[in-house]
Amino acid sequence: MCPPTYFRVSYSINPWMDPDKPVDLALAHAQWEDLRDRYRALGHTVEELPAHPALPDMVFAANGATVVDGRVLGARFAFAERYGEAAVHAEWYRGHGFDAVREPRHVNEGEGDFAVTASWLLAGRGFRSSPLSHAEAQEYFARPVIGLDLVDPRYYHLDTALCVLDPGGGEPGGGAPGGGGAPGGGGAEVMYFPGAFSAGSRAVLARLFPDALIAGPADAAAFGLNAVSDGRHVLLPQAAVGLFEPLRERGYEPIGMDLTELLKGGGSVKCVTAELRLG
Repeated sequence: MCPPTYFRVSYSINPWMDPDKPVDLALAHAQWEDLRDRYRALGHTVEELPAHPALPDMVFAANGATVVDGRVLGARFAFAERYGEAAVHAEWYRGHGFDAVREPRHVNEGEGDFAVTASWLLAGRGFRSSPLSHAEAQEYFARPVIGLDLVDPRYYHLDTALCVLDPGGGEPGGGAPGGGGAPGGGGAEVMYFPGAFSAGSRAVLARLFPDALIAGPADAAAFGLNAVSDGRHVLLPQAAVGLFEPLRERGYEPIGMDLTELLKGGGSVKCVTAELRLG
């Protein structure tokens, strides 16, 4: 995670960003600290990446890389305003014991558009990451990549429209508590908003995850899919009230978080959380 020390909305690269709406930086920092402290209270280790004064979106740490089995695929950002973040992230990983760090050839925005399960990578495309990045990720991580087309600009990254609740396959938290899963998916369980995807991608998701938790428009607009799950606890925006009971019914423990100041930059719980999968 990266603290929002220099967070501001001085440009607009997604529909949520409005430079005319001021950011309460003290409130943004308090909300970020609450999420960080909640992770630690749940027993998770949180590493902190120092903020950079010239990079106000560094707080959205999930976009800086994707880590699978200890291998790091760096980011290549679509917009010039964020280009500089990629090198800062790569330097941090190299300095913290990650030996396999690849600088990508094609545009990808890290876990913004890559969602990891035990069997495959779900990969978003349409607004930010290049379709060419999918083959690059498949070759590097040696996992099949399932491409998914995003069609609603409000859900410009995959992580705004889909959350892996349990990766399945015996990974940490392995085996969804609600007993859901996908054919050949190793028991992976997801929740997603169908309206963010093309018709073909909706059909793919329905085939892969027939028992998925389906979010409605209101919960999606509250960024309820921009959530983090450890296989038991699901940290998600507190405004996504329609997801709490369905999560409980599946055996998860939803934990509502308030990151409304960071939503002014187009991100919430998942956007500010890069998951370090060490293998």
